[in-house]
Amino acid sequence: MATSPDSHPLTDETLGAVRAAASWRDYYELTKPRVVLLIAFTAVVGMFLASPGLPPLGALVWGTLGIWLAAASAAAINHVIDRHIDGVMARTRYRPLPTGSVTESQALAFAFALGAASMAMLTFLVNPLTAVLTFFSLIGYAVIYTVWLKRATPQNIVIGGAAGAAPPVLGWTAVTNSVDPNALLLFLIIFTWTPPHFWALAIARRDEYAKVGVPMLPVTHGIEFTRLHILLYTVLLAIVTVLPYLTGMVGALYAVSALVLNGVFLYYAWQLWSTGRPDWPMRTFKYSITYLGLLFLALLVDHYL
Repeated sequence: MATSPDSHPLTDETLGAVRAAASWRDYYELTKPRVVLLIAFTAVVGMFLASPGLPPLGALVWGTLGIWLAAASAAAINHVIDRHIDGVMARTRYRPLPTGSVTESQALAFAFALGAASMAMLTFLVNPLTAVLTFFSLIGYAVIYTVWLKRATPQNIVIGGAAGAAPPVLGWTAVTNSVDPNALLLFLIIFTWTPPHFWALAIARRDEYAKVGVPMLPVTHGIEFTRLHILLYTVLLAIVTVLPYLTGMVGALYAVSALVLNGVFLYYAWQLWSTGRPDWPMRTFKYSITYLGLLFLALLVDHYL
């Protein structure tokens, strides 16, 4: 039977094999492609919602690419800063930096190249406002969250979630060159979604976070406390996601979709809180990703129907 990489420690022989196999895929992994894909998607939805018809092609293409590059740059910087704890945690020890596939200097050069390309693209091909907001978002995640908040407080993911919630606003400004209240509603949705999403993962990986000294909520306040707060934040999220409908931003299709998606999310959060079963944290975490993608897809479809 096949085994997971997490079931074996890194040995000299394993490290040698990984280094020998290093390729462009290692740099691609530095960008956290699945996370960045979701970020880019929410930014694109912001672009479409900002436009009565179709967004300008230049803003759509260059804005999406610029925001993607900035997110990828922040992810690569995150790899560099977290390289030591990544080498200890089971789920991250096979990343390019802990295995030595990519050196610290190579990763930093790669990150800075992506960031510079992003800023140039957004400044000259989109608009300076989007470039400035994207830059602050990059710094917020790669530096303020990763360097300071992550290790300073169990509320790290709540405060740091502001950087991760910015993409829809960036997409909106790429089209309109302004920050609209409706764009801030999209920001609020992701900001409220982030804690229950990440705390579910933090429960599943509690022992690893404790081992490396990262004060995630289940480490500092316990699993029971975290389960309750996941449920409470999910209730708050269900309320927040109604706001685009109540303000007239979108119509009934979105409202029904949000109702269904929130009902399922609340079921997961309730089961996580009430049963205490060890499989529910990862099940909740995985659903939360699906939830956000489908919710923003519903926003997009409703906008044109």
